[in-house]
Amino acid sequence: MHLTMLLDMAAEGFGDRPVAGTADDLTTAEGLRDRARAGAAVLRGRGAAALLYVTTAGPAYQPALFAAAYAGVPFVPLNYRLGAEQLTDLLRRHPGALAIAEGPAADTVRAAGLKSLTPAEWLEAVKEESAKTRSDEESGELDPDEPAVIIYTSGTTSAPKGVILRHMNLTSYILGTVEFMSADENDTSLLSVPPYHIAGVASILSSVYAGRRTIMLGQFDAATWLETVRAEGVTNAFVVPTMLARIVRHEGDRSVPSLRALAYGAAPMPARVIADALRLWPRVDFANAYGLTETSSTIAILGPEDHRAALESDDPAVRARLGSAGRVIPTVDVQILDGSGAPLPAGTVGRICVRGEQVSGEYDTKGSVVDSSGFFDTRDEGYLDGDGFLFIGGRADDTIIRGGENIAPAEIEAVLLEDAAVGDAVVIGVPDDEWGQRLEAVVVPVEGTEVNPDSLRELVRSRLRGSKTPDRIHVVDSLPRTDTGKLIRRHVPALLENS
Repeated sequence: MHLTMLLDMAAEGFGDRPVAGTADDLTTAEGLRDRARAGAAVLRGRGAAALLYVTTAGPAYQPALFAAAYAGVPFVPLNYRLGAEQLTDLLRRHPGALAIAEGPAADTVRAAGLKSLTPAEWLEAVKEESAKTRSDEESGELDPDEPAVIIYTSGTTSAPKGVILRHMNLTSYILGTVEFMSADENDTSLLSVPPYHIAGVASILSSVYAGRRTIMLGQFDAATWLETVRAEGVTNAFVVPTMLARIVRHEGDRSVPSLRALAYGAAPMPARVIADALRLWPRVDFANAYGLTETSSTIAILGPEDHRAALESDDPAVRARLGSAGRVIPTVDVQILDGSGAPLPAGTVGRICVRGEQVSGEYDTKGSVVDSSGFFDTRDEGYLDGDGFLFIGGRADDTIIRGGENIAPAEIEAVLLEDAAVGDAVVIGVPDDEWGQRLEAVVVPVEGTEVNPDSLRELVRSRLRGSKTPDRIHVVDSLPRTDTGKLIRRHVPALLENS
């Protein structure tokens, strides 16, 4: 199945129902399809090999996602916050692409030799094309095996990996988890995640198929989020743990009378934060959605009743489920494997591997890493309890997840080591109630020199960005390494306690 079929079904099934925009600027399902088809004509007319989206979320996002699908080219949302050097590297992977960009990111796009339109220019081009494009214009034969979306995610090294999600992966996820036209006519979803996050893409597709209006919040802050929920009558929302922590700690009005369901994911949720939220909004249905970019979003869900049962139970095993990822969805198979690839029994920690049509496990540079049995190694460690609840024990690699963003410590360590006074360095993630994890660095000065932690933090901020800047930098005499020089990361936290 192809992504365009999801929008075609929506337009033909409930074409006059709003599926995008705020109350004063609504777009119906039929209107979204018209814009998407016109956008596809714009892409074909410009000979675009891909459509890059390099700006904040806004009115251009949804029609751009579907326009790429109708045009038969991949939609590639990029992190507009990246430094020029990092962003340029990603842009060069997409020769012949058209970009929707503004601000400094647009300057970088043009410097990379790609054509660029601002969101306003893109919407105007779509409007002009729409006036001369028949609503029933055929896009030609579209292949569900072609790439639909490419999302970049950091791995164990500093080089980003492009995850290829084909139409069949994404539509399999939607058909397996969403009931067509299941939303009430006035249901409204508030989406706060960055446009380059898999949750953004998956939420848009889910809401369109269900018949739910989506509002995209360009920049998150707790006050704006709460005000938008009340003003727009938001019934459903998705946040990352960092956002929920800020919302429940907001000192102003935290009432959300219209909110019925709130999903969260993308990073570990501190137990204290979710418990506070459950008590603050006892009538809201909470769901923890665990998934990866490589799995087209959610593969396990801790549902509303599981949340309430865990909060109210006196049984430690049941209460512990509040920190679980819930149960694996029916369309996905999961195995917990040991180091040799053998399945492990319930309660035993091992590598989480998953299989299903929604699972891509494919990268732009490495190709597919799915094994011969169809299983993808998530590189997360965890276990299943006796009742099938999945617990995530941490990353098998060294990736740090801060506020829903995957951060490769090697990238930061490389910058720290550029300072002449730093002889050795390591960056780790430390549990944090607000961010899920915060960054802390440990450095070893070159003999006979002194390091200035404040200067090092400024160096990282100038080379990378604020979210990759360590909150603290500790200075020690040496790092724990094996005889062969391999860093023993599990011993690093002890250094923080003693520094």
